[in-house]
Amino acid sequence: MKKTAFLYPGQGSQAVGMGKSFVEHSSEAAQMLEAASDRLKLDMANLLFEPNDMLEQTKYTQPAILLVSMMAYRLFGKEISSVPAFALGHSLGEFSALSAVGAIDWLDAVELVHLRGELMQKACEGVDAGMMVVLGVADEDVEAICHDAREEGKKVWPANYNADGQIVIAGIKSDLQSIEDRLKEAKARRVMLLNMSVASHCPLLESAVEPLTEALERVLEDSFTAPVISNVTAKAYNSKAEALDLLGRQLVSPVLYKHSIRENDDLVERYIEFGHGGVLKGLNRRTTKKPTMVVSDYDSLCSVVEELAQESR
Repeated sequence: MKKTAFLYPGQGSQAVGMGKSFVEHSSEAAQMLEAASDRLKLDMANLLFEPNDMLEQTKYTQPAILLVSMMAYRLFGKEISSVPAFALGHSLGEFSALSAVGAIDWLDAVELVHLRGELMQKACEGVDAGMMVVLGVADEDVEAICHDAREEGKKVWPANYNADGQIVIAGIKSDLQSIEDRLKEAKARRVMLLNMSVASHCPLLESAVEPLTEALERVLEDSFTAPVISNVTAKAYNSKAEALDLLGRQLVSPVLYKHSIRENDDLVERYIEFGHGGVLKGLNRRTTKKPTMVVSDYDSLCSVVEELAQESR
């Protein structure tokens, strides 16, 4: 198979119904759903497949997304045996990437990111935290506006560098709203608060770093089958010690997604995204000319497997 990177999406990719076709067509996926339900003492089928308010709560969003990504990845692996050049996840997706390369058991990862969501929610209790997407403004201009606002005592930080002209900032909602006019003066095409009750990848989550690192210490293995690209540095790592440091820092540091693609693009000929929504494929269109395939449901799994099989004939 051509040199390939495996990608895993983060929060924002969730939707009611995700993963259902995997469960309907695969006994292994159904067993994974049951195992995750038992581990979390939570009806994951209800969370994933029935309309509910819980799927938007980060402590439930995170295990739901990771579970579906792992279903996609494991069912793909039954058909195509391949070790990626590297694995890369967006925020939460970095934990899916670690599971895919053998550094965390997938079921331990489901429980871990549930805890991660709880810790993030707790860190933002009593604070009207939120996140806001900004389209059409250069990174340096967003950074300067946030810097000036912090000099005035406001709490706003760049959080996700998704693609050129698309950046997400995090902080206190009222502070985020207070800089909307400045962003529009900088020619923002769109400024919109996201449906988030936490402020990810900024100093507001400092209190979550130590307990998350302690939980990581218990479940991380020093057995990487492929390197993982860090959201914090956009560089590869492949050891437990590095993971412990980087994943703690990831909570309070911006996600360098577009940097990660650009700095490692020469290593691969294509990308495969595992998980619902194809969000990263959309971001990749603005960062790389190389193709991104998506395994998001059973039909797309079959299509990707068939395309790769034809390629190898």
